[in-house]
Amino acid sequence: MLVSMDCIFCKIAAGEIPSKQLYSDEAVYAFADIDPKAPFHALIIPREHLTSLADAAEHHKAVLGHMHYTAAELARKHGLDNGYRVVINTGADGGQTVSHLHLHLLGGRLMAWPPG
Repeated sequence: MLVSMDCIFCKIAAGEIPSKQLYSDEAVYAFADIDPKAPFHALIIPREHLTSLADAAEHHKAVLGHMHYTAAELARKHGLDNGYRVVINTGADGGQTVSHLHLHLLGGRLMAWPPG
C-alpha cells in the first residue's frame, strides 16, 4: 500500500495526528472534519495515498465504491434520515485543498443548491 508520510491525511490515518475517528478498516478511514460545514461533517479517505479522483485507476474501483458505502453506513448510523450530501473536490478549480483523495459527508441541515 502506497503511503506518503508528508501527507497530513496519511498521518491521520496512521494515528500520528489525532482525529475523531468515526470508522476504520483496512481500506478506509473516516473522521470528523475539524472545520465542519454542516452539523455532521465527516471525511472518508482511502488508506492508500491517492492524490485525487483524477488520479484514480481501474484498480481503485473497489476502494472508491467502499468509500461511498462507508458514507451511506455513517449516514445511517448518525441519523441523517432526511438526507445528506456526498462531495469529492478534485483539483484546484474543484476546491481540493489537501492532496489526498477524500470524500465529504455532510448532513444535519438543508443543503442549498447550487453549492458554489
